[in-house]
Amino acid sequence: MNFFKKLFAPTDMTEGAPWKKITLFTIPMLLGNIAQQLYSTVDSIEVGKYVGDNALAAVGSAAPIFNLLLVLFIGISAGAGIMVAQYFGARQKEQLSSTIGTCITLTGISCIFIMIAGPIASTPLLRLLNTPESIFSWCQSYLTIMFIGIAGCAFYNILSGMLRGLGDSVSALIYLLVATAINIVLDIFCVAVLKMGVAGVALATVIAQAVSAVLCLLKLMKMKELFTLGKKELVPTKKHSMQVVRLGLPSGLTQMIFSMAMIMVQSLTNSFGEMLIAANVIVMRVDGFAMMPNFSFGTAMTTYAGQNIGAKKMDRVIKGAKQGTWIAVCTSAVITGIILIFGKYLMGIFTNTPELVDLSRYIMSILAVGYIAVAVTQSLSGVMRGAGDTMTPMWISLITTVAVRVPLAYGIAYFTRSAEHPNGMQECVFVSLLISWLIGAALTAFFYVKGNWKNKAIQ
Repeated sequence: MNFFKKLFAPTDMTEGAPWKKITLFTIPMLLGNIAQQLYSTVDSIEVGKYVGDNALAAVGSAAPIFNLLLVLFIGISAGAGIMVAQYFGARQKEQLSSTIGTCITLTGISCIFIMIAGPIASTPLLRLLNTPESIFSWCQSYLTIMFIGIAGCAFYNILSGMLRGLGDSVSALIYLLVATAINIVLDIFCVAVLKMGVAGVALATVIAQAVSAVLCLLKLMKMKELFTLGKKELVPTKKHSMQVVRLGLPSGLTQMIFSMAMIMVQSLTNSFGEMLIAANVIVMRVDGFAMMPNFSFGTAMTTYAGQNIGAKKMDRVIKGAKQGTWIAVCTSAVITGIILIFGKYLMGIFTNTPELVDLSRYIMSILAVGYIAVAVTQSLSGVMRGAGDTMTPMWISLITTVAVRVPLAYGIAYFTRSAEHPNGMQECVFVSLLISWLIGAALTAFFYVKGNWKNKAIQ
């Protein structure tokens, strides 16, 4: 009984062996990311197997647009996680309470905006992307349902980020597992039984995410010994609102830049036809699993650095950064190897088309080494964000995405045009991504060693 009580209690990462604290904190998040990836993976399997390859392409084409309009929540979530971790590490209960209340209110306001703007903006954005008419209506219905039901996704991400900032990565995992099970059951029911197609996938996801958000809120309400959450705390304060903006805006802008670049690249991908669009969806689903350890360790390093900087233990931050990065690199290498070895079977889960399986495997082989580079980027960026330096990772993302990936993708496509390939070689989409990942890792390592991030802690 004491074991389970300790398991679900907030974790103090300012004491004990850094590698052990980071690893134990990361494992539940890694499992949670697996569960979260199952959301989109099951969606893709259902539409690919029961509706067809074009429906699979529709879900993939809609994703960049949905992600573009999520930047408000990504910014709030990033700022909230950093502030919660630092105030928790510094044992400042009043500041912690006000931060949590402010972020909950800002999230609610942002949800209302997205629910109105999302459905209106989706159609012109789909036109801008040159979305094939064969999948246009499916994309449109998917996006409309996802935007109207945005509150579940938004609040789960914000509230689970707060739980992790408090050192509780287990509760968020449990709630996500519950929601994933609901999502799988509803997916099968809506798509295979009710024949709702792509709209059924979106509806199942929205309902499942709402459940996980409610569970996270109930858990937070029980942590009365750490903070209070009443009407007073829910009124946004200028101080904490500005801190959320300062810390979260760069992360939000980073995601917006990434999403806009994805939209530009998606337009290029669309020019190669439905086969590459569908292959790209399959690769990105498998890519989600390859990236899981990287994002999990990155989030863990943010919490670890935030708590220890709040406790004014910089030496411990440096030590943990080295240990955490090495563990992330080794984990990423193993998972990437497994995906390459068993790639044929993984790709075959999504489609019965042999050509699509072979194309997806080929694309994955191009990207493989890049996942190890991203492990370095995510871990060291996590440390910098946890310290309060969210600008440096933003600039690195801006450079690698806007100045490297997009021009490189279009450049390779332009210079490889031929009679056989009038739009250029389709590999351009993925070679450019690999190169941007490698450059991003090099830049992140350079700025981490330079050390300006050490002076960015919130006051």
